[in-house]
Amino acid sequence: MRYLRTAGAAAIRRPRPVDEAEFVAAARRSHDLHHPWLAAPDTAEAYAAYLRKIRRRDHAGYLICDRATGAIAGYANISGILLGALRGGYLGYAAFLPYGGTGHASAGIGLVVEHAFTALGLHRLEANIQPGNEPSRRVARKLGFRLEGYSPDYLFIDGAWRDHERWAITAPA
Repeated sequence: MRYLRTAGAAAIRRPRPVDEAEFVAAARRSHDLHHPWLAAPDTAEAYAAYLRKIRRRDHAGYLICDRATGAIAGYANISGILLGALRGGYLGYAAFLPYGGTGHASAGIGLVVEHAFTALGLHRLEANIQPGNEPSRRVARKLGFRLEGYSPDYLFIDGAWRDHERWAITAPA
């Protein structure tokens, strides 16, 4: 398997159509872990739509994999990518069971951040996290994101407008 980046037990690569069955099964298996924070693509149709979205110029998607087995341990996306004076985007991420809490997600997300700041040439990433989502807050803190603010009714998730904290990180000088 060719990875974009590796660190310890984790590696990142781009999602492919052949990953559909494994990704969908992992998303279904992890539904309770993700609810109500996000809804991972858990059907063939949703996965195909996800692939179309991350192939757009303003999006990028990555699979976080276990290096020992190649299994999909989670995923991360950068959306709303803007170049020019901002050079930034919005980072979203999730671990899949049984990899939640193993360090795969934080290592993989760290690789995505590094890739964004080098290969993509971005300067800033923002992660919007619901206040009760402590696992995502821990990952953001661990990777050096700083809490910048609070946005009431910010994103429509699981049938309602949800409050979010805005966490951000900028490329090292």
